[in-house]
Amino acid sequence: MAKVLVLNASYEPLNITSWRRAAVLLIKGKAEQVEHNGKLIYSDFNLPTVIRLRHFVRVPYKEIPLTRRNILHRDSHACQYCGYTGEDLTLDHVIPRSRGGGDTWENMVTACVRCNVKKGSRTPQEAHMLLFHQPRKPYSSLYFEVSKHLKSGLHQEWQKYIIGL
Repeated sequence: MAKVLVLNASYEPLNITSWRRAAVLLIKGKAEQVEHNGKLIYSDFNLPTVIRLRHFVRVPYKEIPLTRRNILHRDSHACQYCGYTGEDLTLDHVIPRSRGGGDTWENMVTACVRCNVKKGSRTPQEAHMLLFHQPRKPYSSLYFEVSKHLKSGLHQEWQKYIIGL
């Protein structure tokens, strides 16, 4: 089933919805079509891939939970030291807990067992191990869902509406 990116009136990504829900918003005049993929729902009604709400909707900030699954997704299920992409990945503290490093988005990365053991209770600089990407907190919870679609090759037209991917 086709998914549609919903933008606020300010072009800020709000949500991902089904094409049916997007069509209803368009028909009711609550949204306008920004992008489409050329497929038709009806004779002169294109299947939308990006819509924009006509009126601004205030959305409260929602904290993204720091979980193993979310860290693995942020790091693309790959070791941040060697690039290994297998089943037996662990989480590594960039600044070890024994040195005061905490459980934060900016201090935790995905690592394979081999690299995690090699690094031990040292910092990456002390272990002479460079990180592929500096760990950071994701911009929004929508980041995870959108990045899945973009990494799978679907909906590349969403890229220009997403900052930081």
